[in-house]
Amino acid sequence: MRLIYLHGFRSSSRSFKARLLQARFAGLADRFLAPDLPVEPAAAIAQVQREIRPVVSDTLVGSSLGGCYATWLAEQVGCKAVLLNPAVRPARDLAMQIGPQTGYHDGQPFEFRQAYVEQLRGYEVAQITRPERYFLIAAQGDEVLDWREMVSHFRGARQRVIPGSDHGLSDFADWIDEVLAFAGFDPEVMAKSIVG
Repeated sequence: MRLIYLHGFRSSSRSFKARLLQARFAGLADRFLAPDLPVEPAAAIAQVQREIRPVVSDTLVGSSLGGCYATWLAEQVGCKAVLLNPAVRPARDLAMQIGPQTGYHDGQPFEFRQAYVEQLRGYEVAQITRPERYFLIAAQGDEVLDWREMVSHFRGARQRVIPGSDHGLSDFADWIDEVLAFAGFDPEVMAKSIVG
């Protein structure tokens, strides 16, 4: 049983949500993975499938664009997924980002291409199956994506709709125990492993 964190567009494994989760897995490093994903969607999915190989007992945690990837992979593998302000229609939303970009954490330039937008269409899940596998955390204060679209898309799934907050879920520490419990980890036991 592992927790696999998939970061969003322009982000990385150094995002504060990934670091918060990593801290909770102190002493259980083999149970938490947060890969740095390539910009190209097909390459990102291939990397996860090749290097991490999610299985049914794993839980994917996807933030923003990583939420799209987590949803698609969960449908393929049959595992659980936690979606943090997920991009439901990333091809539409990222079409405006075509061109030169810069990574948030490393400042490195990269090119986001039209071909990547086309690839994203192939990873958009029209309708989830088995909603009980999903846990949506959506912030009403998300300044990038529409929380109502997320709630509608993940109808029937466990949902935590947060009044206020923001796209990056700056209050993620408040919800981390719920994420861990949904994934099958005991938050109290994990808190003790940090202290011990």
